[in-house]
Amino acid sequence: MSKPIYIYNTLSRKKELFQPINPPFVGLYVCGPTVYGDGHLGHARPAITFDVLFRLLKHYDFKVRYVRNITDVGHLEHDADEGEDKIAKKARLEQLEPMEVVQFYTERYHKNMEDLNVLSPSIEPRASGHIIEQLKMIDQIMDNGFAYESNGSIYFDVEAYNKKHHYGKLSGRNIDDLLNTTRQLDGQEEKRNSFDFALWKKANPEHIMRWPSKYSDGFPGWHMECSAMSTKYLGQEFDIHGGGMDLQFPHHECEIAQSTAAHGSESVKYWMHNNMITINGQKMGKSLGNFITLNEFFEGSHKLLDQAYNPMTVRFFILQAHYRSTVDFSNEALQAAEKGLSRLLSAYETLQKIKPSEQSDVDVKTLNNKCYEAINDDLNTPIVIAHLFEGVKMINTLSDGKAQINTDDLAILQSTFKTFIFEILGLKAPENDIQNDLTDQLMRILIDARQEAKDKKDWATADAIRDKLSALGVQLKDGKNGVEWSI
Repeated sequence: MSKPIYIYNTLSRKKELFQPINPPFVGLYVCGPTVYGDGHLGHARPAITFDVLFRLLKHYDFKVRYVRNITDVGHLEHDADEGEDKIAKKARLEQLEPMEVVQFYTERYHKNMEDLNVLSPSIEPRASGHIIEQLKMIDQIMDNGFAYESNGSIYFDVEAYNKKHHYGKLSGRNIDDLLNTTRQLDGQEEKRNSFDFALWKKANPEHIMRWPSKYSDGFPGWHMECSAMSTKYLGQEFDIHGGGMDLQFPHHECEIAQSTAAHGSESVKYWMHNNMITINGQKMGKSLGNFITLNEFFEGSHKLLDQAYNPMTVRFFILQAHYRSTVDFSNEALQAAEKGLSRLLSAYETLQKIKPSEQSDVDVKTLNNKCYEAINDDLNTPIVIAHLFEGVKMINTLSDGKAQINTDDLAILQSTFKTFIFEILGLKAPENDIQNDLTDQLMRILIDARQEAKDKKDWATADAIRDKLSALGVQLKDGKNGVEWSI
């Protein structure tokens, strides 16, 4: 049985109690990357945000179908309807097949996600693999009178749609103002209104990514893929749709219109959007020289970086801000995050060595409840982290012998740290820490064997274990929590 989860619904502009349409099943759709160019921090923020949501829902035993798409066609250079397909352009410049470009950048994206400990989605569909579904949905929109053909291209008729529904409800755009402005303009070319958007584009002769249809040889508009793939895998009505705030308009606004025009009702119950990332207070962009890829962060190879940063440092830093707040990256902030993460993981190691007493001087149940209250309050990860650092102080007090903890409370404290650090926040210890943990466990076996020999008064065996360890440079020392070892 899960505890109440509240999430901020962009559509209603307020926090709402999360109530799945068909519990315990949850349908979650997140806009994945447009796979061209180099993976950057903008890819990391939504991936980590919705990874935490995925982990939390699974922690509460929901049956989650998490769909995260790959955009490999239809994302054009200039805007949603004009210009050259970005993947096709790179393929042309590098003399590659478009799917070679897609495969290369998809694999690099997956490697970045693995480094950031982002769980794989349940399904990861590609736009190019769902042309049939997109064309079928376009037919439905046309049949319902919300789209029109122009020179072999199909455009969504926003004005016709807005007479029966509400275009702009997600982003807060005023369609009447847009209509009045548009009517004063000349030269609309193929579109009836400038804000009408493409469902299907007729391909120019040089366009290499194209498919046959009854309208023309062409390709789908950018917005079509998510409407078609989300309903294919999650049904005409599903629980959560997520993505970056930059997708709120026009992409997600157009998705709402497409689904409503095709099916007669909206598909998504809760819309969630993460905020953007800045670098030293500036929006990230290649023209500003502050476009830093994830690989450059991990390798420290960009001129703006003082050092390389472990992927877990990047993940921890992102989690230190609420997902709806802006994150500003700087070397100073990342270095502070690095120290904070190290302190948190060290405390977890110390916690495993603490021995229980008969009484408790610490309130671990309140700490546990506060962590759950924070994560259930619209994924408030910075407050969770703040509470965990309260727990760090508690652990240090116990380790120093200034407080005691009984067996039951120690189990709660250990479970709280393990659940939130590793299972929900998705952090992990660096590989060398994992190796050190294994070494410590092996040492515990030897120390326990030596103690067992001493209890049996088998002094020869006990001394032999001590001497052999000493020859390897390992010293044993009796402490409050038992025998400690050091090199």
